[in-house]
Amino acid sequence: MADGEDGPPNQVRRLVLHGTRGVVSRCRDFTAKALADWGWIPPDSEEAGERVEDVLLLVSEVVTNACLHAGGPEELVLRHGRGRLRVEVHDASPEHPRVRVPRSPALPGGHGLMVLDRLAGDWGSLDKGQGAVGKVVWLEVDRPPRRKRDEPD
Repeated sequence: MADGEDGPPNQVRRLVLHGTRGVVSRCRDFTAKALADWGWIPPDSEEAGERVEDVLLLVSEVVTNACLHAGGPEELVLRHGRGRLRVEVHDASPEHPRVRVPRSPALPGGHGLMVLDRLAGDWGSLDKGQGAVGKVVWLEVDRPPRRKRDEPD
């Protein structure tokens, strides 16, 4: 495998969803299983472990936002290849995420997009297209470089 590549390109997993009950934990579990299958878990370093926790938090945030603001997600899609993970949450609402006026971190709620800004490499939303109603909120996360076998913990 060439330097900078991390596994085969274009591995895709899809989870079809209905309603909002228990959906966040289902999506987190689905993502954790995919990350384990793709070699992100068990993490090979503290940095990689933190990245996995970041990914699970990001999945929680975008799925929760779909539950709160879009009637619930319809599908979670994970795309993995060459050291990058793309998470897509599909929903039926045409309303795209909007960053709110900054508020005190001590107040509950309203911090999801700030979490995306801080932890995701990139994120955004797009219309479903092809006459379908709704949108896809996506985020991308790079996997930290793997530790070489002879490096100390």
